[in-house]
Amino acid sequence: MDHVEIARAETERGELVLSERRDENAPAALELRVNGVFVMDTVEVATERALASAALAVVDEPRAVVVGGLGLGYTMHEVLADSRVEKCAVVEIEESLVGWMRDGTVPHGPALLADERVTVVAADIAVAMAEARPETYDLVLLDVDNGPGYLVHEGNARLYERAFLRTVRAALRPGGALVVWSAAEAPELESALGSVFDQVDVRRHDVRLQDRDEQYLLYVARPS
Repeated sequence: MDHVEIARAETERGELVLSERRDENAPAALELRVNGVFVMDTVEVATERALASAALAVVDEPRAVVVGGLGLGYTMHEVLADSRVEKCAVVEIEESLVGWMRDGTVPHGPALLADERVTVVAADIAVAMAEARPETYDLVLLDVDNGPGYLVHEGNARLYERAFLRTVRAALRPGGALVVWSAAEAPELESALGSVFDQVDVRRHDVRLQDRDEQYLLYVARPS
């Protein structure tokens, strides 16, 4: 198996590398790594799609949606597949990744971003939510990590703490929800959500990854 570097960027958080993985027995795939750690690729996208579809199902009218984390666009793609969605704001801290999606370095990027419902903001999700007007969104999907136990950056730990969660609650409309995807049980997150939101529901979802059966957890928090 060969890896061919497609793009690289240095940021204050470290190194971002996009490469193409080539295998004689499989189609070429894009792979994203941060500081040498695998984040995602274009082959195993079941979790991103499952997060979006499961989250959309918990809100009756997800007209305005925020996706925290762009990745390679698969969560956003699933959100846009729902005809109820009128506006999708995607917040990504790595400006280089946004650029790669826009300029076609990620081949499927330009078509996704051409959807008139999409706004992509290169910013910290904590800052973006703090600047949001009260009761602006119906659904906030937090997809920047694989949950609080699998942080892409240590600084992301604050996204699972009460101060940020209160900010998200203020931005949600009545009937809205915050949904956090986690690869493992996160009792501290559940406790923090319970101290901020009126209703917290933990749902388990089976996902097939690399011929393995995995179970992810969906933390659903509602303001009322």
